[in-house]
Amino acid sequence: MKQTAFVAVVALLVAGCMVGPDYSRPPVLVPDNYRFAVAPATAESIADLPWFEVFRDPVLQELVREALENNYELRIAAARVEEARAQIGIARSFLFPQINFNGGGSAQQVSRATDPPESFGANRNFQNILLGFALAWELDVFGRIRRETESATATFFATEQAQRGVLITLVGDVAQSYFTLRELDLELEIARRTVQVNDETVRFYETRLTGGVSNRLEVNTAVSNRSRTASTIPDLERQIAIQENQINLLLGRNPGPIPRGTALTEQYYPPSIPAGLPSALLERRPDIKAAEDLLVAANADVGAAQAPFFSNFSLAAALGGASHDLSNIADKRAAIWSVAGGVLQPIFQGWRLTSNYEAFKARSEQAVAQYQRSAQNGFREVADALVSIEKLEGVRLELEISVRALEDAARLSRLRYDTGLANYLEILIADQQLFDQELLLARARGAQLNAVVQFYRALGGGWQP
Repeated sequence: MKQTAFVAVVALLVAGCMVGPDYSRPPVLVPDNYRFAVAPATAESIADLPWFEVFRDPVLQELVREALENNYELRIAAARVEEARAQIGIARSFLFPQINFNGGGSAQQVSRATDPPESFGANRNFQNILLGFALAWELDVFGRIRRETESATATFFATEQAQRGVLITLVGDVAQSYFTLRELDLELEIARRTVQVNDETVRFYETRLTGGVSNRLEVNTAVSNRSRTASTIPDLERQIAIQENQINLLLGRNPGPIPRGTALTEQYYPPSIPAGLPSALLERRPDIKAAEDLLVAANADVGAAQAPFFSNFSLAAALGGASHDLSNIADKRAAIWSVAGGVLQPIFQGWRLTSNYEAFKARSEQAVAQYQRSAQNGFREVADALVSIEKLEGVRLELEISVRALEDAARLSRLRYDTGLANYLEILIADQQLFDQELLLARARGAQLNAVVQFYRALGGGWQP
């Protein structure tokens, strides 16, 4: 009967209440729709598509897959997840009794010079052997250990979300780096094609100079224009090499060439780009989810810091045997045991417990603000990407009109020069303007594709298996 009552008391103590506040999600200012969205908000979102349906270039897809296998940042993030998982086990372990095996022995010889023979007899050598088990158990009456376990679990979830964030960033970085590389390839192609036209122009005017129908000024001007264009080629080649090295780093490779796939002008561009509901962003973006998980952890830490204000209950027990001879250690006459219980109630620690509690409350308030800031930053990034997509479309369309007009102007200027209706300055101006506008158009196309990548990443897309 006494044993039953003891077990009941222990069970009641172990299942005691947890002090501290339970988590409740703080309010977030969620807009009805994203700024610059061209249609009313719906549940459909491009972020629900896996990355290989958004980026359809086969070469780009292979690069992304290789990055997902070998990227160093992703490997670091995965190891952090495993570390956080282990921390849960460490925190939870204190909920259980801590059992240890104790063993020891000693040997002693009594001095023959100081102790008379009749005191010990002929045998003056003695030994003692102790073997047993010790149990120590802190009863989590007020939930300190459970709150610490809750905090460790929430931190683990945060590291999982951080890993997903690294994955999203990696997919986006590879795609943007690849599109930038294809943009530079297009610029290099434009520069080389323009230099070929300039070479033909130089040869044309050198021939005219030899024939006496031109002058040195026109030849020098043509040579200067050709060199101006040619000077962009080595710089573009430098940028391409650096961009390839950047992609190789994302892929976990040493510097080297990167294969090419679809040309920039032929890259897939989604016909419609739905943003989805702003409220869904709170559940989709890993950085926002991670900030909330860290808030849950900070909230649990407040409870863990509050528990030491209350009594600490503990149990201790020991069971074993002690004997002068190892062969007799299992004899019931050598058995030893003990059971003890304790209560520790803090009275005064120089306001240390209070200061510790206030510190964790302040950290929880910081976590609330960080979570709300993460959400607001997510809405901002989506709005930035939306306006970029919209405005860059207009930029590209206007530049396409400009390039077509300048191509016609360059052709007409040569006809006018050949018929004596214009001087070489018209050709020079038309060629320079066409070259500059073609480069701007290439950059606008690259920026437009990169804006889609940024939009996809801002919505939290790309981490789906």
